[in-house]
Amino acid sequence: MAGPHLQQPSFLLATLKADCVNKPFAQRCHDLETVIEELPAKELHGIFQWLVESIFGSLDGIIVGWNLRCLQGRTNPTEYSVALDFLDPSGPMMKLVYKLQAEEYRYDFPVSYLPGPVKASIQEQVLPECSLYHNKVQFPSSGGLGLNLALNPFEYYMFYFAISLITQKNSPVTHHVSPSNSAYFILVDTYLKCFLPTEGSVLPPPSSNPGGAIPSPTPRSPAVPFSSYGMHHTSLLKRHIAHQPSVNADPASQEIWRSETLLQIFVEMWLHHYSLEMYQKMQSPHVKESFKPTEEHVLVVRLLVKHLHAFSNSLKPEPLSPSAHSHTASPLEEFKRVVIPRFVQEKLYIFLQHCFGHWPLDASFRAVLEMWLSYLQPWRYAPEKPPQSTEPLPRSVPEKWAAFIQENLLMYTKLFVGFLNRALRTDLVSPKNALMVFRVAKVFAQPNLAEMILKGEQLFLEPELVIPHRQHRLFMSPTLGGSFLSSRSPAVTDASFKVKSHVYSLEGQDFQYKQMFGAEVRNLVLKLAQLICQAQQTAKSISDHSAETMASQSFFSWFRFAPSEVNGSYTGNDLDEIGQDSIKKTDEYLEKALEYLCQIFKLSEAQLTQMMIKCGTAQDENGKKQLPDCIASENGLILTPLGRYQIINGLRRFELQYQGDTELQPIRSYENAALVRLLFRLSSVLNERFADQMEVLCSRDDFVGRLCRYHLTNPQLIQKIRYSPVVRDRTSHNWGPRISLRFLASYRTLISLLMIYFLASWFYVGPVSCTFIILTGYFLYAVIMTFFFEGWKPHEH
Repeated sequence: MAGPHLQQPSFLLATLKADCVNKPFAQRCHDLETVIEELPAKELHGIFQWLVESIFGSLDGIIVGWNLRCLQGRTNPTEYSVALDFLDPSGPMMKLVYKLQAEEYRYDFPVSYLPGPVKASIQEQVLPECSLYHNKVQFPSSGGLGLNLALNPFEYYMFYFAISLITQKNSPVTHHVSPSNSAYFILVDTYLKCFLPTEGSVLPPPSSNPGGAIPSPTPRSPAVPFSSYGMHHTSLLKRHIAHQPSVNADPASQEIWRSETLLQIFVEMWLHHYSLEMYQKMQSPHVKESFKPTEEHVLVVRLLVKHLHAFSNSLKPEPLSPSAHSHTASPLEEFKRVVIPRFVQEKLYIFLQHCFGHWPLDASFRAVLEMWLSYLQPWRYAPEKPPQSTEPLPRSVPEKWAAFIQENLLMYTKLFVGFLNRALRTDLVSPKNALMVFRVAKVFAQPNLAEMILKGEQLFLEPELVIPHRQHRLFMSPTLGGSFLSSRSPAVTDASFKVKSHVYSLEGQDFQYKQMFGAEVRNLVLKLAQLICQAQQTAKSISDHSAETMASQSFFSWFRFAPSEVNGSYTGNDLDEIGQDSIKKTDEYLEKALEYLCQIFKLSEAQLTQMMIKCGTAQDENGKKQLPDCIASENGLILTPLGRYQIINGLRRFELQYQGDTELQPIRSYENAALVRLLFRLSSVLNERFADQMEVLCSRDDFVGRLCRYHLTNPQLIQKIRYSPVVRDRTSHNWGPRISLRFLASYRTLISLLMIYFLASWFYVGPVSCTFIILTGYFLYAVIMTFFFEGWKPHEH
């Protein structure tokens, strides 16, 4: 009897693999649904691992699977809908998981693909602190390769689902993909809402046995003894099953293990890539990164953070009687109470610290920023609605959130300092960078928030009385093993002790705290305010330059017939390409950010005025150029580290101008080299032949003289050369009126002339007539320009 049962799964697996090649996606899913409904768990056991890998891809990233991260309803509506239905918490795939869960099957997951700190801990035979790994580590048998985790079907499925966000980095993308609209993102949101509900309880899984329940995972004996750091308590599930008979157990207490397991897997796979020890080493800029999160990864983590705030805020108010609480609180309510400090706080803090220190200085940091700001504002996800007000005043942060702020003090203060250091190294003229500064300043400027942060700092800085040395690391420390529900710590009224415990548990006993409202950070804020003022002036200069450019543009100037900048020294910004509306928006962001910073740190009008004056001195006489940051010495200007950074990143530069003969400038990339040399020789011959006649024409006081002076001389260049200390022998240079034909060597000019002749041929205009029209037009343009720029100027001999 055993033979057919062993062969059937192999035949079924081969059939399903063949269907992957021969059948369309929707048909395959329909066939899989039929197989899951009709076949028993013993036969489905043989295809489960292959099916999970075919959906989420292989752990090494070679097999892409269904590519859920690039699957969107806008581009592939049919496959998108079918995939979501198949993987829904009540869909066929989860029915398969629960079928196998009822039979207590186990599946091996390689330890080598776990996050770095967990993998290193297990390989050193030290049991990880997270209870998710307890009683699951299996050493290989003789001849086996590597360590494995023995996971139940639910854990195995969720491990693959979560880690596919990390492993599938090189998925083929043929079109622009918005991560928040992908099937993967929608599934994360669906699983969070199902297993961490903000209303009601976790829905029980479907059962194949009428009236039966899917058993929860039973504890397994460890394969080998482990030396474990920390204290290991029983899990949430073990606590309730041990104290209540399974016959009369509340369904929520039986199924709460799915909520805890799902959250632990998400946090471990997405956040636990840096341990505390690794985090301390990563403070050095010379340490190579072991893991680099992507923008999509951060967006998914933000979704998790927002949902956990909503989940935690849905906690029912505690009854007045403590005895009533102990009898009425459900496991899910207990879970809501500790979900953030127990499971998320430490790992998210280290993850954010790494991102703040190592993320590129570009606009993609906005994803990290918004995730951080979402964590800092749990009141945004509270169930109560803000009161409707006709005045658009910012809503004050309720006093009840003071405890959250104090127990997450480093999230507010140290990460704010980290953001300041980033902002001081970015180009705030960029609209996207200006927006990020505005967002942070706006959040921290919420009424009552700065006062609560200051109160938390004061509590931390209170002198210690009698606090045992080790309690800093033990009280409410997220490093404790097991579930918080199994050994809930008694309420501590000493707020100062809570804040100290939070800081020491994350940073260690020797941590030197830098006060957010201290003198050192205040100086950083003043530097940022000064940088904002400079950015505002730069944006205004760019706006003025763009306006002048637009005003001076004309039909003939595009053809290079009009005088152009000799040096081409103006360096644009992304504002040039975006337009005047974005320049105005940037100025608004910077102005509001400066206003918010003044509110938060109580900056006075006198300080702002002094900064504006200092910024004004950094501008040149036209207000359009800023020198790199430097200090004056006896040997001249010396670049500071900030100045070097500004030059390397193109934020500022020294003004270098070509002051020699314009005809002898280096050949530009937009010019034809052969034509430049040929036209130079031709213009030199003309200038030598007609030098005296041009001198006579330019010396006339009538309109002809003004016309010749404007188009045959460069007064600004002559003035610079005349008084330049570099040019010694000024008499040897011919700085008189000259004909310059170099503009004809520009590719734009050549293309323009060809276009004109081509269009003229359509109207049967001959080349001679077309040339006459062009010369006439240019003459008229020259006359108009002379009237505008030379008509009122007296002749200088």
